[in-house]
Amino acid sequence: MCADRLPYGDDPAQFVDVYRGDGGGSVVLLHGGFWRARVGLDHIAPVAADLHGRGHTVVNVEYRRVGQAPFPATLDDVEAALRLVEEGPAVVVGHSAGGHLAAWVASRVPVAGVVSLAGVLTLADAAREGIGEGAATDFVGGPPDELPDRYALADPVAHLPLGVPLRAVHARADDRVPFDTSVRYVEAARAAGDDAALVEVPGDHFTVADPTHASWPTVLGAIAEASGQG
Repeated sequence: MCADRLPYGDDPAQFVDVYRGDGGGSVVLLHGGFWRARVGLDHIAPVAADLHGRGHTVVNVEYRRVGQAPFPATLDDVEAALRLVEEGPAVVVGHSAGGHLAAWVASRVPVAGVVSLAGVLTLADAAREGIGEGAATDFVGGPPDELPDRYALADPVAHLPLGVPLRAVHARADDRVPFDTSVRYVEAARAAGDDAALVEVPGDHFTVADPTHASWPTVLGAIAEASGQG
């Protein structure tokens, strides 16, 4: 599997790996890692390989993370990367912090749909609850009560409705991002009029992004639904 690496900025972390498919539709991948620099796009590469093998054109996005550039560089990067996608509106699939970014960028750039895999979909709640050992607070630069304008910009729940299908795939046994995070977001999205659904799967925080796990067919179904093909 060979990728075209395309830069969208001057920083070494500003690039996408594009795997050209044969007509299966476009999927943009956003990796997790609680927005921290120690995790990069290789973390979600097995998902890219699986989807490319099914005919999809896959765009695996790298972006600047905490410690590499100040807020809101990560948000700016993801938006810029999505604007590189040439094959029409894509389904955006994100894991963990990437789920947050997928739901957020759908409010900024035309997309076909969103699939959040154990995503941090309610950012202010994540900060208050200390998810990821304070990951949300580190990402934004402080707590919600001190930086309300930043959270108003960065929290996906503040930008509803999206106007596109969203599927929040989450395992109830997730010990990194609580299952209730997706519950709250989906309830808010549905109340705003969106086609949003919670998809409960077995496993844990990481198995939702593992093509070898028994839950993977359910994830593929969620991607199909988000693209309008389900």
